[in-house]
Amino acid sequence: MEWRTFAIAVGSFVGLCCIPFIGSDYVLDLTVEVAIYALFALSLNVLVGYTGNVSFGHAAYFAIGGYSCGILLTTYEWPLYLSFPCAVLVSALCAAVIGFFCVRLNDIYFAMLTLAFAMLVWSVAFKWRSLTGGDDGFVGVVLPQYLMSRMSFYCFSLLIVWVSVMTLWAICRSPFGRVLMAIRENPMRANFVGVNPYSMRLAAFVVAGTFAGIAGALFAMYNKGMYVESAFWPESAQVLIMVLLGGMYSFFGPALGAIVLYLLEVFANQLTEYWPTVLGIILLFIVLIAPDGLIGLVRRISGKR
Repeated sequence: MEWRTFAIAVGSFVGLCCIPFIGSDYVLDLTVEVAIYALFALSLNVLVGYTGNVSFGHAAYFAIGGYSCGILLTTYEWPLYLSFPCAVLVSALCAAVIGFFCVRLNDIYFAMLTLAFAMLVWSVAFKWRSLTGGDDGFVGVVLPQYLMSRMSFYCFSLLIVWVSVMTLWAICRSPFGRVLMAIRENPMRANFVGVNPYSMRLAAFVVAGTFAGIAGALFAMYNKGMYVESAFWPESAQVLIMVLLGGMYSFFGPALGAIVLYLLEVFANQLTEYWPTVLGIILLFIVLIAPDGLIGLVRRISGKR
């Protein structure tokens, strides 16, 4: 089953590589945006689906990665091969510090503490105008010359997202991922067999923050800017809805949820100004009809468990 999943992922990558030859520039840009949010949702699912911890502040690491990459590229004029890894490292370090405090709590207390730290990150980005641009945003991110064309950036972002997704897939299918699921199901029993739930949850927190930072860095480069809204709580809520919509107990479910939700938002905003109403209907659909997400709904219809 795992190899079948891997084959589907490879096939999807090959299909995405064909888009530049059959799609317009608009389709190319839309694919990059969807791919970034798919990676963002998959990173959150390490916490929600595998560890069983709901985070309301995951956008903080997305924003940290984006701001760090943009500032290093533009303000300090670092080359991409230094600024991008350093931005991801900053996201991982921030996730380690914040996670150290958060993983000691459970359930709603964990969720509220992640939200509190995310609001702290938002306030820093909002107030530190000299560095981040404040509410005007950090605009004018300078990209290397070889990424200035739409095609080159598409190939670059597609490669980064695919490698990141495959790395996450390997992590979640490793013994580490199995331990996380054991902690999710019964942390006390996992502790009895010699597993330290706190250290494992902290490791999961760092993994999730790291890959959210990768998505944020790509987002800043794609938009040539970063804005405080990316660190605000609605961004965390949106990516959490993506995870729930796709199915948090399936690895690729959150990616499917990100694709569906983002495309729905794009096309709904073109047709109506009542996107919040559409989002409310989606939430009702998740709660009443598909509590296990779209993946779970498909399995239920097909008779599979």
